[in-house]
Amino acid sequence: MAKPLKVLFLQSNITHLIMVLFSEDHIQETKRRGRIEVICGSMFSGKTEELIRRLKRAKFARQRVEIFKPAIDTRYSEADVVSHDSSTIASTPIDSSATILLFTSEVDVVGIDEAQFFDAGLVDVCNQLANNGTRVIIAGLDMDFKGNPFGPMPALCAIADEVSKVHAICMKCGQLASFSHRTVKNDKQVLLGETAEYEPLCRVCYQNALIEDEEKG
Repeated sequence: MAKPLKVLFLQSNITHLIMVLFSEDHIQETKRRGRIEVICGSMFSGKTEELIRRLKRAKFARQRVEIFKPAIDTRYSEADVVSHDSSTIASTPIDSSATILLFTSEVDVVGIDEAQFFDAGLVDVCNQLANNGTRVIIAGLDMDFKGNPFGPMPALCAIADEVSKVHAICMKCGQLASFSHRTVKNDKQVLLGETAEYEPLCRVCYQNALIEDEEKG
């Protein structure tokens, strides 16, 4: 028995609607979606390890990845990003944040390590990349050794789509640590160093350490 024209018309419209919805969903899923992810914390908290993990996962997914680090950071390698636990990934050392835009026209994911050492222009660079559909992953110290906001990191946290605060273990009491205490006498904000120059401390132990530093003169 032939179906009425009204039923055939409704079935045709439903089929067309389903095809349109599928097409729209497919476009949304395949379209590049820019975002900014910030990984912040104290020294020895695993920031760079987490950055490398996310970037390697993106590479495994065959995404086009480019990594940058400040040229002044040559502690482990002049070119590679290297974590304290010796995880490594190839990177491009640069002196200015504006240089990033010269290397990222055909890139899906941009990684930036030690972001606190970059100039304030990094904020606009990251915004521009994300607005153009690039995923930007940033790692850096949120506070300097005095406990003050460090470089462009506060502004980057403000504009980020996602902020991950990671913690080290306090060297004094074993609690979660958020502060980087400088163990050598030097008042420069930027002092590249490792365990010989810094120790991660919780808030209480950090305050006690500052008092001890003042007493030592």
